[in-house]
Amino acid sequence: MTQNRPHTTVVLAMSVDGKIADFRRSPARFGSVADKIHLEKQIAVSDAVLFGAGTLRAYGTTMIVSKTILLQQRKIANQHPQPVHIVISRSGNLNPDIKFFQQSVRRWLLTTSLGAYFWQERSEFEQVLVFETPEKEIDILAALKYLASLQITRLAILGGGELVASFLESDLIDEIWLTICPLILGGSVAPSPVEGTGFLSDLAPKLQLLEVSTVEQEVFLHYRIISRGAGPAPQNKSVRPRISQK
Repeated sequence: MTQNRPHTTVVLAMSVDGKIADFRRSPARFGSVADKIHLEKQIAVSDAVLFGAGTLRAYGTTMIVSKTILLQQRKIANQHPQPVHIVISRSGNLNPDIKFFQQSVRRWLLTTSLGAYFWQERSEFEQVLVFETPEKEIDILAALKYLASLQITRLAILGGGELVASFLESDLIDEIWLTICPLILGGSVAPSPVEGTGFLSDLAPKLQLLEVSTVEQEVFLHYRIISRGAGPAPQNKSVRPRISQK
């Protein structure tokens, strides 16, 4: 795990066949009330959440912390009522009229100098962060180090698949929460939790199961990333997964 960056947790829901949306990339609203409660809890324990422009375009909004007990917990911890909501987009091509820009959250944009051009003199984003490589791509590692310098210690990644893939390729993911929802979407072009080029099996990130729970027809899986191609976890770090049903 790279040091001097926030602890990163991917939080996604998917169909039984591993799709996070249908072949039209429609907003994935197939999760149950229990899944939405789970997502809100994960957002509430984060200092910031990060999601791609495609995810924002699909939904038009972001999930906020609304439950009283979660807001109280953040207040006790001297945290802002809402984590920072960070959109990552190379182009910065976002519709300023979507509902997201009317929600009561702190909005940041992580982009390139090209993507920042439209937004820098506008008020929709509290901060426009430009971290780019010599090839004019977003420098994710530099951005994460900057977030850490602002005392952002826990970062939730909410999709989509290309964003998760880029973080995994750079070994920048610590934990994954997956909700398995009881439907099959199919389709060769329907997005999955991890897109991109993919990994060869001997170089694939290895996971350790930490927790399994079921709520009615959904299964909640909690994994820790061990390391890429590192094999099974060492014995002195083994964790017996917690299994529960509700």
